[in-house]
Amino acid sequence: MDLTIVVPTFNEAGNVAELVRRTAAAVRGIDAEILFVDDSSDGTADEVRRVATSAPLPVRVHHRADPVGGLGGAVVEGFRLASAHVCVVMDGDLQHPPETIPALVARMRAGDADIVSASRYVGEGSASGLADATRRLVSRGSNAITRAMFPLRLRRVTDPMTGFFAIDTSRLDLATLQPRGFKILLEIIVRTSLRVAEVPFEFADRFAGDSKASLRQGARFLHQLALLRFGKMSAFAVIGGLGAVANVAIVWLLTECGVDYLWAAIIAAEVTIVGNFLLLERFVFRDMREQARGFWRRFASSFVFNNVESAVRIPVMSLMVTAWGMPSPLATALTLAVAFVIRFTFHSLVVYKPRGQ
Repeated sequence: MDLTIVVPTFNEAGNVAELVRRTAAAVRGIDAEILFVDDSSDGTADEVRRVATSAPLPVRVHHRADPVGGLGGAVVEGFRLASAHVCVVMDGDLQHPPETIPALVARMRAGDADIVSASRYVGEGSASGLADATRRLVSRGSNAITRAMFPLRLRRVTDPMTGFFAIDTSRLDLATLQPRGFKILLEIIVRTSLRVAEVPFEFADRFAGDSKASLRQGARFLHQLALLRFGKMSAFAVIGGLGAVANVAIVWLLTECGVDYLWAAIIAAEVTIVGNFLLLERFVFRDMREQARGFWRRFASSFVFNNVESAVRIPVMSLMVTAWGMPSPLATALTLAVAFVIRFTFHSLVVYKPRGQ
């Protein structure tokens, strides 16, 4: 097999037959297969099996019961299951026109690139298939932000947000990837040193079904971008910052209501300790939970440590207020900032330490 076309799908049953028809026509003369990696609940996998019986090329489907890592996780799973080293990744909604696949493959065969991405922003490329002016503005803006955050890695990449690309997976160590969302190409380029080339393509209209774009997806992208750029510490800092704001707000509110500032600080600390732990579980250390101890042991060690830290921090804060005359919200903010590095180190090395270590 010369080529595996990996198509991650989530509720795209209405697009399967047309995608297979157009792809088969586009890759005529290439020993290729189509591999759907499906996370759907609408019968997409059954539709792939139905279409496969009469398709002019091999068509397979792998339905994931546990869709870890979202679309990016599906793509990585497709790489593992592919029959060919060279894979083309494309969406299942036909906004990535299959007719561009031969250009991607031809550029790969030149031998000077490990990845060939289809770009909306080079040569005759176009983003006309985006739904409206707002979507086009968001796309341009997120593209600019991403390139600004990785100026060296992306200096020759005009469209790091595209999900349409060819890759030589024999050059890729899948263990280095940590897919968390739908921008898997960005993940690959940032985490590896693979050579990248581009070909233009025209982003088309969706053939059938509804767009998966949402504010939630946007938030996941920003989270992915922060982790790629700064690692877990950045996400830890964001959550710690939110906790610090909540802590200061609770202290201010309670002291304004006549509660002594020490009691206000204790109450604020307990509330934010629990809230921060739950957010860390969900957004920062999610990929480490399976190898770590059980939930309640993680919670207990985090809770005890943070209370010990607070037991040290609050007297220091009290000294800053009583001896130095510093406003209590400011003293709270300063002591929380100092505690940040200690908290991150403890959680990384102790709370989420793999079992048996």
